[in-house]
Amino acid sequence: ETAIPICAKDISDDLMKEFAFLSGGRGKDKAWIITLPDNAHFNEVPEEIVSKVLTYLTSVPSQHESDTKFILILDRRLDTWTSVKMTLQKIAASFPGNLHLVMVLRPTGFFQRTFTDIGFRFSQEDFLLKLPVVMLSSVSDLLTYIDEQQLTPEFGGTLEYCHSEWVIFRTAIESFALTVKEIAQMLQSFGTELAETELPDDMYSIERILALRTEKYYQLKEDITAVTKEGNLLLSSFEEADAGECSQDQHCERPGDWETVNRLLGQLREMETAFDGFWEKHQLKMEQYLQLWKFEQSFQEVKNAIEFLMGQQAELPDTGDSVPQVKQRLKDLGHFDGMAQDLIGKAQVVILHGHQLAANHHYALNLICQQCNELRHHSDVLSDEIKRKQMRLQKTLDLHTRLQQALQCCDEGAYLLANQQMDKCQSKEGAQKALQDIERFLESSSAYLNYDPQALHCDFESVLTSELKCQIQSVQVKLENVRSMFENRQACFKKLLDKHVRPVQLVAPRPENPPRSKSPLFSPKHARAASAVTPCSSSHCVPFLFQIEVMHDYQEKRNSLQSFISDSDDNLDVLKGHVINELIETERVYVEELFTVLTGYRAEMDNPAMLILMPPVLRNRKDVLFGNMPEIYDFHNKIFLHSLESCLGAPERVGFCFLDRRQDFQMYEKYCQNKPRSESLWRQCSESTFFQECQRKLEHKLGLDSYLLKPVQRLTKYQLLLKELLKYSTSCDGVQELQEALVAMLDLLKSVNDSMHQISITGYDGDLSELGKVLMQGSFSVWTGHRKGPTKMKDLARFKPMQRHLFLYEKALVFCKKREDHGDGYDKTSSYSFKHFLKV
Repeated sequence: ETAIPICAKDISDDLMKEFAFLSGGRGKDKAWIITLPDNAHFNEVPEEIVSKVLTYLTSVPSQHESDTKFILILDRRLDTWTSVKMTLQKIAASFPGNLHLVMVLRPTGFFQRTFTDIGFRFSQEDFLLKLPVVMLSSVSDLLTYIDEQQLTPEFGGTLEYCHSEWVIFRTAIESFALTVKEIAQMLQSFGTELAETELPDDMYSIERILALRTEKYYQLKEDITAVTKEGNLLLSSFEEADAGECSQDQHCERPGDWETVNRLLGQLREMETAFDGFWEKHQLKMEQYLQLWKFEQSFQEVKNAIEFLMGQQAELPDTGDSVPQVKQRLKDLGHFDGMAQDLIGKAQVVILHGHQLAANHHYALNLICQQCNELRHHSDVLSDEIKRKQMRLQKTLDLHTRLQQALQCCDEGAYLLANQQMDKCQSKEGAQKALQDIERFLESSSAYLNYDPQALHCDFESVLTSELKCQIQSVQVKLENVRSMFENRQACFKKLLDKHVRPVQLVAPRPENPPRSKSPLFSPKHARAASAVTPCSSSHCVPFLFQIEVMHDYQEKRNSLQSFISDSDDNLDVLKGHVINELIETERVYVEELFTVLTGYRAEMDNPAMLILMPPVLRNRKDVLFGNMPEIYDFHNKIFLHSLESCLGAPERVGFCFLDRRQDFQMYEKYCQNKPRSESLWRQCSESTFFQECQRKLEHKLGLDSYLLKPVQRLTKYQLLLKELLKYSTSCDGVQELQEALVAMLDLLKSVNDSMHQISITGYDGDLSELGKVLMQGSFSVWTGHRKGPTKMKDLARFKPMQRHLFLYEKALVFCKKREDHGDGYDKTSSYSFKHFLKV
């Protein structure tokens, strides 16, 4: 371990001096022959060099054999005894191996041979103590000890040997061995790096590490291939040198060169095989690690998404208080189910990926199977919950539909009774016909009029809530009332038929002419208060002022059925429900109309394809034409419509809806103030191809100006519906709030009307908005007061009243003089010239 082995490359210069060589020959006892040829300069070679060379020569065969023996042949035929003696002394002092025998071809000269014999005789005991020495007189004596095939030609043998080639081969062999060792170290180092390096926790870094390691693996493979090729070339060079001269068995007679190269090649193959196996396992593990990382990432994403949907699903209601509400919730749940099914599909893809990994014997098989089962479980739970809610909502819808059909039957029955003209029923034929009408109706409606409440409770027990039970009870009460009405009417007509006499004339309501349709009874649609919103053209109003006329004859138009229904609180609830339904349905239509205007007209003004059709006066003026309609649409679509829809099952909250959003309705004031500008712009370009094309695409029967009036019409509609609702809510919760909401909407209309006047004020040096909100406005007779003192003649005229239009702001009272209208038709305008103001 501590000694550094000598390499041929390190002592190549000393080896090339050829004062000693290892020919490959062996003695009869298999001892390796080291030859020291005749060299007159041997004794001049430093002992250190001799030791290095002999150490190297003895180490070559010692690498392959244990207990290696050596025979030295000293060719000193041309030397002197003194030189022989010095050589023997050097060898005795520094030979590193197991020296079996030393054969000396003594000097052939007569005197030197004599000196050698004499000197050796006297020194023999000294040499024998250290070296077994045999003095030979000739080469023929050498052949008696060693076979000629193991001797080189200079000793009469047949063994071919070239010292320079041997040095080259040895250098190449040792270089090859060193290269193989370096390859082994590189493989070991690479294996250690693979085993000990910690992997990062992000996919990009893992993929990069795998790519770098794969690149390094192929580089090492190229190095192994190059070294193997080098070894095969070296091995083939041995075989070519030995071809025709010796058999395969004779390779063993060489000092292990061929065996060394062959053995190193074998080691290289074994290393490559082991390295390939190790890399294959490592690469598989890395790829599986990367696959697991991707799988777990996909698993976590899908799992989190499913859990999020589960949370959302838990908030979705599985019941409802009315048919529209349940249908909407079924629609919402269907949309939610679509999202859930998409996510479950993604979960199935992840599960399939996990099964593929498991089928390929992934090392994390148990974890993958566990996560696949977890995803499958979450998917099943989500799907089952949605199906459960769909079934409950569908069943609830069926119940509401049946209740609605029963209520409709009640309405139709009441409608039938109310429209029977009692004056025509006094005769036998009239009474018989009326009785037949009643019997036909009862026969066709028996399934609804005679339903079993117990059976209904039993069929829908799984979805019954306290609210639904109350609705069932309410319908039952109404059905009983209607049945009682029919029984009384039947009894009356039967009595008429039995007596065949003219009975006392019944008081019946005046039939309507023409008869009413069978739409839901007493909806505000049937007795709608009129409201007219018209641009003023007379000389007594400013542009686009509002006249709000509320008709009060609604009660006068009701017939006896109205009186009958009003007698019951339950029936008042029905009427109230009709009003709320109309409020919500008209709100939806209003939002839809605003949407079509904004997308079909306003958005088209930014469409490059429509630009050529647009008149120049209209370009970049959409804010003038449409005002703040986008703001109004966003408010109703995102906020107010949803607030109203929440009142389907809670009519007492309608007043709260209007009061909570009282400030938001102020945006209508801005819209109305812009209306004159909008109308003026519309009149300039109403006949343009642009508007005609937009109207054609939308398939609107009315022009844009009719839709621009919708916000104003809607504003006046609210107060009418609130009045109607208030009539049926005299003893219900939320009446106070409903009254306040009506007052608020009427105040808003008045405020809008007042603000429309102030936009025509001219001549005021300042900002009117700094005076605050307009509280009141109107025309007055105004007198000017005078200070005490002499009165000028010109002031005497001031005692006559002046006609002034006054605007009461929060901070001031403004006096204006109304100017006469000028222009024709739509272009008529009025204005107010500023005269004076008093601070409040």
